[in-house]
Amino acid sequence: MAKRSRSRRTNMKNTFTSIISAALFLVMVGCSQAQSANEPAPAKIDMEGGKTIQSYLDSLAAENKLSGAVLVAKDGVPIASKASGVANKATNAPITLETKFNLGSTNKMFTGIAITQLAQAGKLDFNDPINKHLPDYPNKDVGAKVTIHQLLTHTSGMGSYTNDKFRAERTKLTTIAAHFPLFVNDPLSFSPGEKFEYSNSGYMVLGAIIERVSGQDYYAYIRDHVFRPAGMTNSGFYEPGKKIPNLALGYTRMGPDGQPTEQVRENTDTLEIRGGPAGGGYSTVGDLVKFHDALRSFKLLNRDYTELATKGKVDALGPIGRYAYGFSDKIFDGKHIVGHNGGWPGVAANFEMYPELGYTSVILMNTDPPAMMPVIMQLRKFIPAN
Repeated sequence: MAKRSRSRRTNMKNTFTSIISAALFLVMVGCSQAQSANEPAPAKIDMEGGKTIQSYLDSLAAENKLSGAVLVAKDGVPIASKASGVANKATNAPITLETKFNLGSTNKMFTGIAITQLAQAGKLDFNDPINKHLPDYPNKDVGAKVTIHQLLTHTSGMGSYTNDKFRAERTKLTTIAAHFPLFVNDPLSFSPGEKFEYSNSGYMVLGAIIERVSGQDYYAYIRDHVFRPAGMTNSGFYEPGKKIPNLALGYTRMGPDGQPTEQVRENTDTLEIRGGPAGGGYSTVGDLVKFHDALRSFKLLNRDYTELATKGKVDALGPIGRYAYGFSDKIFDGKHIVGHNGGWPGVAANFEMYPELGYTSVILMNTDPPAMMPVIMQLRKFIPAN
């Protein structure tokens, strides 16, 4: 009985890890070459291309293949959009373009931008070890070895805290520090810098560094230095007991134990209770277009540091591009794409910027990640290469 129990827990952990890894794969598919971000070009709206994309999105909704919102913009101007499905089955509230969705790991971009802002201000260096800014970090060996650059690029050797202990303690994890006992005593899985291996734990440490260096808690820092400058008025983080208007609930075929179920169910008993540096905040398709605009117009970082944050630095697994500081960076079908996605049971989010072409593609869905994959691939094909 004990042996079967251990095996079941291992399978649960592997199932959740597979979902996250598969979702990351979706956003980074492409060849491993990277190009630098350029200054925005003058607006040139491709209305014909927009009609093609709009027709495709309309067909998805007509065939009940879209439970979410999609927005494609050129130089910040929407050229195609669609919202379809139900945001809350209990109230039958419809999904609209203003609906807020869980971002999953997509908001790792915000953590990457925050760290890069602090570097631009001279408050930290990417080669600093963890213990320079967190001298009380419980794991002294890891604190001395792992650098900020390695945390940002998933090359630290740290793993992911979304384990059995996370599921048991989930409702108590309302601060960055509360997450540390989930992973700080774990040994590194490889020598820092040796290879890429996706790490949610590493991004939680980055959140603690942001708090220590800036003097603000992570949530306030992102609000004041990312969301407000970008005009992202519909983005934020969950707060237990606080009602968030226009919020989509997630629906999944995964049980709270990580095992598949026959029935679709709410995902609220598997989510981060608040969200944070590694993922789990919320936003809208329109706000994410504003995020791209803020990056392109250098409202968040100057030109050099914008390129530094978004330019690929390490090869990820297989033909999935290169990873930068909270962004993937790749070439797909001759088009340069920078962005990130997020996946979890009942969460499917994808954000892509085409720096040289000026396009933004945002997909937010309240269903399991596989439903998003064909939409990502089709939009990439429809967006013109020039």
